[in-house]
Amino acid sequence: MLWLSLGTGLLSSFILFSYVKGTEHMMKHYRWIFVCLGLLPISLVYSAVLYLRNLLVFKLKSAPQRHQWRVDGVSQQIEDWIKSGSQKKLCTARPGWQTTSLRVGLYKKTHRNIHINMVDILDVDTDGRIVRCEPLVTMGQITALLSPMGWSLPVLPELDDLTVGNELLSNFIFVCKMGKFKVECNGVGIESSSHKHGLFQHICEAFEVVLGNGDVVKCSKEENADLFHSIPWSYGTLCFLVSVDIRIVPIQSYVRLEYRPTKTRQQTVQVFKEQTCKEDGNDFVEGLMFGENEAVVMTGTLTEDLEADKINKIGYFYKPWFYKHVEGIMKTGYCVEYIPLRDYYHRHSRSIFWEMQDIIPFGNHPIFRYLFGWLLPIKISLLKLTQTKTLRELYKKRHIVQDMLVPLDDFEDALKCFHQEIKMYPLWICPFKLPANPGMVHPHSNQEELYVDIGAYGNPGTADFHYSDTVRRIEKFVRDRHGFQMLYADCFMTREEFRVMFDHSLYDKVRKDLQCEDAFPEVYDKICQSARY
Repeated sequence: MLWLSLGTGLLSSFILFSYVKGTEHMMKHYRWIFVCLGLLPISLVYSAVLYLRNLLVFKLKSAPQRHQWRVDGVSQQIEDWIKSGSQKKLCTARPGWQTTSLRVGLYKKTHRNIHINMVDILDVDTDGRIVRCEPLVTMGQITALLSPMGWSLPVLPELDDLTVGNELLSNFIFVCKMGKFKVECNGVGIESSSHKHGLFQHICEAFEVVLGNGDVVKCSKEENADLFHSIPWSYGTLCFLVSVDIRIVPIQSYVRLEYRPTKTRQQTVQVFKEQTCKEDGNDFVEGLMFGENEAVVMTGTLTEDLEADKINKIGYFYKPWFYKHVEGIMKTGYCVEYIPLRDYYHRHSRSIFWEMQDIIPFGNHPIFRYLFGWLLPIKISLLKLTQTKTLRELYKKRHIVQDMLVPLDDFEDALKCFHQEIKMYPLWICPFKLPANPGMVHPHSNQEELYVDIGAYGNPGTADFHYSDTVRRIEKFVRDRHGFQMLYADCFMTREEFRVMFDHSLYDKVRKDLQCEDAFPEVYDKICQSARY
């Protein structure tokens, strides 16, 4: 525990010094000193303790009994709120810095906070192909448990700290920039297997929730179907999620990953569409845009048949950050590698896509990787905890973190729009299947359709960049194409524009049926600018 004590001392001293001496310049330009000496060792110890704790709880099979006690506790808190007069609306008590989200919501201070400390995997049913989890279970917990058993989630977002509840209620993908984050939460978890399986919400078979009157309800496609379809993207404005039944699939040990460099935007779009719609199918499809006319489209298939000289265990701490590895392949040409499945799932974790480059500029240097790479990845919550308000405001002016979801047919126009508005690379591109299910997000045609997520995380390269104006223009482009904006990101739409983008018909009906008006705010009131900071 020596590193934990030293790191905690450094953390406290640095925060105090930043306020007393005004070290915003140091926090921006030399944050790596604090991160390397304090946050990295704390993250390592914290992760190790959590891993042992979660393993012990699962082995002792104590979680199911404790789960019912926790659910009863949530119901009791709501009953106490009702007895007190129900004057404040409800929200979870989880502190903003503990979430892997951009949001430091002001509503936490004005709403009644309900404590929901549910962090355990409750059961794995391989016969029924279901894992039952509490909402604060992370993707790292799930892969650590399921992978040795030969199972996985069909859609498994890359970063270890993403939680099941986040994946369901508000939609994240996760990116951090000097403490700014985005995560796939409550409905729009997405991965490179989403072109086959849809979003994270589409692999969920049932939800257990506590309503605004304290009742505990279960819902699925067959039972309480309207509530089941309304929970994704609802951002905790209908009920409190307390457990999720998630579909699991058998896995193989390796991914055969093909890298296809492209040299023009038109070629990128053509190759990306061909591989997404390929008849015999790829298990995984994603791409990285490194410039207006340069990209690498990656496709993977699960396999046990290996070419020994092409195995690349990218998960080793001394290996180059994945996006840098891909960028090198863009220059050398088409190639094939065999990557261990768990390494592939968490390929963007160590570098948090490409955001760690701005926190530790030399983090991908071989010397740092070999000497200190084993300390990564850093805990996003600690980065967020140590980010000052002034630093947040500074990055709001010259930094953008957005994911826009558009129909695959509009992919090329969307790339043109992003280049014109922000000229920022890399861009993350990931296809996904969007079924015509009821709820806030479905194809405009009401038929299953292929979409693509374009993720932009970094400092725009356009000289006339203005944060709110630029985002509003991109939002309009996406809205005109019947696309969607991930709700973790800053939203500058009016309430009317927001309702054009997201179908509120079933959501409004469920809110009325469950009498949510007095218990929960609407989605827009939680994600609009005035509620965020």
